[in-house]
Amino acid sequence: MKIVSLFSGCGGLDLGLIQAGHEIIWANDIFADAVETYRNNIASHVDDKDIREIPSSDIPDCDVIVGGFPCQGFSMANMKRDVEDIRNKLYRQMVRVIKDKKPKFFIGENVKGMASLGKGEVLKKIIKDFEKAGYDVRWHVVNAADYGVPQSRMRLIIFGVRKDIAIDEVFFPPETTHTDPEKAKRLKKKPWLTIGRALSHFPEPEDGSDIPNHEHSKYKLRFNGHLGHRRIDPNKPAPTVTGRGDEKGGVVVLHHPDNHR
Repeated sequence: MKIVSLFSGCGGLDLGLIQAGHEIIWANDIFADAVETYRNNIASHVDDKDIREIPSSDIPDCDVIVGGFPCQGFSMANMKRDVEDIRNKLYRQMVRVIKDKKPKFFIGENVKGMASLGKGEVLKKIIKDFEKAGYDVRWHVVNAADYGVPQSRMRLIIFGVRKDIAIDEVFFPPETTHTDPEKAKRLKKKPWLTIGRALSHFPEPEDGSDIPNHEHSKYKLRFNGHLGHRRIDPNKPAPTVTGRGDEKGGVVVLHHPDNHR
């Protein structure tokens, strides 16, 4: 299917869709570094203009629209998250484009914290707006590890089907393929892919302090007086890399399971 991608970032969602056999025909993100990464690793069809200034007529027709609209205002890692955060309104641009382009399906992706913001009222409003655009809408929180990704990453997925298209409700969410190793045999699923197994085919890096093709950035080591260092457990999926840190607000620096940092 032909897909339009909004709030594309560096293209993680798009890459998965390409690997599943679909075609991304147009993408958009305003973050310059993400756009450069997208162009260098996926394709040059990414537009870097502000989506609020792009008329729907400039966006190609498609079968599916996907979008990971900004999550900072919803994220539980944001200790100052606010219902009125301006970033929380950007999903409306996705609603606008969907309403105008009328794709068969759409997929929205965000952090699970969106479900609890405003005691759940924010998510209800978002779902209602997508429904008003002419879609039957479902949402579900999924863990990427349950689908074979070597990382425990919880994400809220919104799936919409145009109202004139008949589809079986059991289609979403898709059945999980992996689970906790202790339950895998009983549930007839594969065990979670661990970070140790995922890294096992890579050669050991040479000792040294220089990282090739990488621009180092300075960052604040302490936050609220806390700083944590933690090795990734090689026998489990990797934890989610967050922009904040642990539940106390401290920075958590994740390290290789075995090698020195």
